[in-house]
Amino acid sequence: MKGAPSTNRLEPQAPRVIALLNQKGGVGKTTSTANLGAAFALAGLRTLVVDLDPQSNLSLHFGHEPAPDQATVRDLFMNPEVDASQLIREARANLWFIPSDTELALVEGELALIPDMQHILAQRMASVMGSFDVILLDCPPSLGVLTVNALTIADEVVVPTQAQYLALRGLEKLLETVLLVQRALNPKLKVAGVLLCMHESQSSHGKAVVEEMDNYFSSFRGSDLPWQDAIVLRPAVRRNIKLAEAPSFGQTIFDYAPTCAGAADYRALAEALRARWKPLLSDPALVATAGTTAL
Repeated sequence: MKGAPSTNRLEPQAPRVIALLNQKGGVGKTTSTANLGAAFALAGLRTLVVDLDPQSNLSLHFGHEPAPDQATVRDLFMNPEVDASQLIREARANLWFIPSDTELALVEGELALIPDMQHILAQRMASVMGSFDVILLDCPPSLGVLTVNALTIADEVVVPTQAQYLALRGLEKLLETVLLVQRALNPKLKVAGVLLCMHESQSSHGKAVVEEMDNYFSSFRGSDLPWQDAIVLRPAVRRNIKLAEAPSFGQTIFDYAPTCAGAADYRALAEALRARWKPLLSDPALVATAGTTAL
């Protein structure tokens, strides 16, 4: 594992595994995966991000262009002889990633022929799980086999989206998939909530959609559904051109424009998510709370 974190913990702990998922493309999913990962790393958490999207855009955030003969996450699914440790690349201090490639798009059909196909990612990642505090899974914009593999290994789901009416309708379909996976494959799976991207706080339509999302999640409090504690995560990520520019330089927002609004928003979101978890580490510094900042 190139530049891998040490595993010499006194008491090894399981990492927090987060699947970032939206079946609609272009909503800020990959941008959020890369920059939340970088924010966790800056906070001192050993963080791994896994590119499960055939578009491979997550890898570009770290300046990585897979060579034709280089092993990628596709090999993790299709070659049982490949160990996950062989695929991990170091991006920054405390931050590692597993790259993807366009051939991953061909995996869905091949996986359908493999017994117990839903657990392949969990089985192949088992050897490296203890090396990390946080693992982020950048899911493809679909609800197919790759996504089900991510949901089978995840502790929670974060849904990057925009404050638009159709996004709310798509959210309901996505939650149905999460429920099916939780009941059949992964009883611990929960939905943390919605992460608003490219947000314009002055838009009356946006405000109305956010209010509807808040009310939607509130209506499930006390239920036994995986989204009973889900919220609209705060702060929303404001529309910021720097977030769009950073990947073209092979950088996260903290490399490219560390003082811009986008960097501040992702740093605050990482702290807010961390505050909702049961403590992973004895670190009292991250005490920000989620759901308290106005949009």
